Amino acid sequence: MLVQQYGLIGVFAVIAFIFPIVTLAFTWLLRPKRPNPLKNSTYECGIETVGDAWVQFRAQYYLFALIFVIFDIEAIFLFPFAVAFNKIGLFALVEAIIFVFILVVGLIYAWKKDALEWQ
Repeated sequence: MLVQQYGLIGVFAVIAFIFPIVTLAFTWLLRPKRPNPLKNSTYECGIETVGDAWVQFRAQYYLFALIFVIFDIEAIFLFPFAVAFNKIGLFALVEAIIFVFILVVGLIYAWKKDALEWQ
Protein backbone atom coordinates (compact mmCIF):
# COMPACT_ATOMS: atom_id res chain seq x y z
CA MET A 1 0.00 0.00 0.00
CA LEU A 2 2.78 2.42 0.93
CA VAL A 3 4.70 1.65 -2.28
CA GLN A 4 1.63 2.49 -4.37
CA GLN A 5 1.21 5.85 -2.66
CA TYR A 6 4.84 6.80 -3.17
CA GLY A 7 4.87 5.28 -6.65
CA LEU A 8 2.63 8.08 -7.91
CA ILE A 9 5.06 10.64 -6.49
CA GLY A 10 7.89 8.80 -8.25
CA VAL A 11 6.02 8.93 -11.56
CA PHE A 12 5.50 12.68 -11.17
CA ALA A 13 9.18 13.13 -10.28
CA VAL A 14 10.27 11.24 -13.40
CA ILE A 15 7.91 13.28 -15.58
CA ALA A 16 9.12 16.51 -13.97
CA PHE A 17 12.71 15.48 -14.70
CA ILE A 18 12.17 14.27 -18.27
CA PHE A 19 9.78 16.98 -19.54
CA PRO A 20 12.31 19.87 -19.54
CA ILE A 21 15.00 17.69 -21.10
CA VAL A 22 12.68 16.55 -23.91
CA THR A 23 11.48 20.13 -24.47
CA LEU A 24 15.02 21.49 -24.70
CA ALA A 25 16.08 18.69 -27.04
CA PHE A 26 13.04 19.31 -29.26
CA THR A 27 13.73 23.05 -29.53
CA TRP A 28 17.42 22.34 -30.20
CA LEU A 29 16.40 20.16 -33.15
CA LEU A 30 14.00 22.78 -34.56
CA ARG A 31 16.19 25.86 -34.17
CA PRO A 32 17.67 27.60 -37.21
CA LYS A 33 21.26 26.52 -37.71
CA ARG A 34 22.66 29.07 -40.14
CA PRO A 35 24.56 31.70 -38.16
CA ASN A 36 26.00 34.68 -39.97
CA PRO A 37 27.76 37.86 -38.78
CA LEU A 38 24.53 39.86 -38.83
CA LYS A 39 22.71 37.35 -36.61
CA ASN A 40 25.66 37.15 -34.22
CA SER A 41 26.01 40.93 -33.84
CA THR A 42 24.82 42.80 -30.78
CA TYR A 43 21.40 44.39 -31.22
CA GLU A 44 20.34 47.27 -29.02
CA CYS A 45 17.04 48.78 -30.21
CA GLY A 46 18.36 49.33 -33.73
CA ILE A 47 21.16 51.60 -32.56
CA GLU A 48 24.79 50.68 -33.00
CA THR A 49 26.71 50.67 -29.75
CA VAL A 50 29.10 53.54 -29.17
CA GLY A 51 32.10 53.06 -26.95
CA ASP A 52 32.68 50.37 -24.41
CA ALA A 53 29.64 48.41 -23.29
CA TRP A 54 31.21 47.57 -19.91
CA VAL A 55 30.22 50.69 -18.01
CA GLN A 56 30.38 50.52 -14.24
CA PHE A 57 27.22 51.52 -12.41
CA ARG A 58 27.22 52.58 -8.82
CA ALA A 59 26.19 49.78 -6.48
CA GLN A 60 24.10 52.25 -4.50
CA TYR A 61 21.38 52.19 -7.20
CA TYR A 62 21.01 48.44 -6.72
CA LEU A 63 20.98 48.75 -2.94
CA PHE A 64 18.25 51.38 -3.12
CA ALA A 65 16.19 49.14 -5.41
CA LEU A 66 16.65 46.14 -3.13
CA ILE A 67 15.57 48.11 -0.09
CA PHE A 68 12.48 49.26 -1.98
CA VAL A 69 11.65 45.68 -2.94
CA ILE A 70 12.10 44.47 0.64
CA PHE A 71 9.68 47.03 2.04
CA ASP A 72 7.28 46.50 -0.84
CA ILE A 73 7.21 42.79 0.00
CA GLU A 74 6.59 43.74 3.62
CA ALA A 75 3.35 45.41 2.59
CA ILE A 76 2.33 42.33 0.62
CA PHE A 77 2.96 40.04 3.60
CA LEU A 78 1.09 42.31 6.00
CA PHE A 79 -2.02 42.59 3.80
CA PRO A 80 -3.39 39.09 4.61
CA PHE A 81 -2.75 39.77 8.28
CA ALA A 82 -4.77 42.98 8.09
CA VAL A 83 -7.63 41.23 6.27
CA ALA A 84 -7.88 38.40 8.81
CA PHE A 85 -7.12 40.49 11.90
CA ASN A 86 -10.43 39.70 13.64
CA LYS A 87 -10.11 35.93 13.08
CA ILE A 88 -6.54 35.31 14.25
CA GLY A 89 -5.32 35.14 17.79
CA LEU A 90 -2.70 36.79 19.89
CA PHE A 91 0.05 34.49 18.58
CA ALA A 92 -0.35 35.84 15.02
CA LEU A 93 -0.35 39.40 16.32
CA VAL A 94 2.95 38.78 18.11
CA GLU A 95 4.40 37.21 14.94
CA ALA A 96 3.37 40.25 12.89
CA ILE A 97 4.94 42.60 15.44
CA ILE A 98 8.19 40.60 15.36
CA PHE A 99 8.13 40.67 11.53
CA VAL A 100 7.71 44.46 11.45
CA PHE A 101 10.39 44.85 14.15
CA ILE A 102 12.92 42.89 12.07
CA LEU A 103 12.17 45.06 9.05
CA VAL A 104 12.48 48.25 11.10
CA VAL A 105 15.88 47.07 12.34
CA GLY A 106 16.86 46.52 8.69
CA LEU A 107 15.65 49.99 7.79
CA ILE A 108 17.64 51.55 10.63
CA TYR A 109 20.72 49.61 9.51
CA ALA A 110 20.29 50.81 5.91
CA TRP A 111 19.75 54.35 7.12
CA LYS A 112 22.93 54.28 9.24
CA LYS A 113 24.94 52.94 6.27
CA ASP A 114 23.60 55.82 4.09
CA ALA A 115 22.08 53.36 1.62
CA LEU A 116 19.05 55.65 1.25
CA GLU A 117 21.04 58.72 0.24
CA TRP A 118 21.44 59.76 -3.40
CA GLN A 119 24.94 61.24 -3.65
